Amino acid sequence: MKPWLKVLTPYVRIGASILLLWLAFRGVDWQTLRKANIEISPVWFILAILVMLFASVLAALRWAWLARAANIRLAWGDFIGLYFAGALINQGLPTMIGGDSYRAIEANRMSGTGQQQPQSLSESLHQQIDIEHAPAKLRVGFFVIALDRGLGFVGNNIVGAMGLMIAGLVITPWATLLGGLVLAAMVLGVMTCALLLAWSSARKVISSLLYKLKMSGGLPAFDVALGWPQFLAQLIVATIIHLCTISAVGLCLRAYGATAPLEALMVALPALGLLMLLPISISGWGLRESTLAAVLALWSVDPTVTLLSSVSFGLATLIASLPGAFILLRRKNIGPSKH
Repeated sequence: MKPWLKVLTPYVRIGASILLLWLAFRGVDWQTLRKANIEISPVWFILAILVMLFASVLAALRWAWLARAANIRLAWGDFIGLYFAGALINQGLPTMIGGDSYRAIEANRMSGTGQQQPQSLSESLHQQIDIEHAPAKLRVGFFVIALDRGLGFVGNNIVGAMGLMIAGLVITPWATLLGGLVLAAMVLGVMTCALLLAWSSARKVISSLLYKLKMSGGLPAFDVALGWPQFLAQLIVATIIHLCTISAVGLCLRAYGATAPLEALMVALPALGLLMLLPISISGWGLRESTLAAVLALWSVDPTVTLLSSVSFGLATLIASLPGAFILLRRKNIGPSKH
């Protein structure tokens, strides 16, 4: 990527987020809203934060499970700490690398196989990454991150497919069929990967490909992610993580005295997850509010309350990632833990 494009990209995303927020809130009658005296119940908001914390810890443990299989030997607590640090970076901290890249680089360094630690946190967050010439261990680290993200993608689509199957008639008559097709595609795709890993000839091809990519150490992680019967546990964990996120949004709605059917949230959040793959906003701000307001309106949920709840959910997500600040600030004193 050209240097000037790297510099402009964060500002473009900030501008896109502001534009999307303006589009989402432009129809709000603020005078009517003030007269309505809508209040937030802090108990529900705190519960939403706790649910997001639980989801983050569970996701961190999944990453640790995959990474330790690939011989990235850190204590479980170190993996959790790095995961929160990466989540905080993904909230929009000024950096040239994403939170996922930071996780891979720091896990490689802390496991005793990486390069010398940069002199400052700023240098760490703005260092250049050349994957083609990176050490094999670091390449495996990025491969593990890709597996972790892939499992999250599958879990997101499974939850969304179930939502479409339950609420299809509310959206469109063919939504139920679409949900069934997506669910079948996800499950069959994972099962196909498990069969290929179990078939000796296909396994040799996969092993040879990883060897050519200098990522032979990633094959055990591949087994943990998609091998039989581990993939069953991975699907369950991925689904639970996304259901926690859905529950957190529901709790934010309850904080404003509103509710939404479970199937509505099971459609809205996975759709948002797919849209957030597009790098057009900062941590989904603006995109999240517009998407939730549009989808939940199909179930007659007040768009204004949805917007307020969405902002609250964004804040809950940010607060839940704040433990990562502690990890980032004390990084100079972090070394490999005993395990």
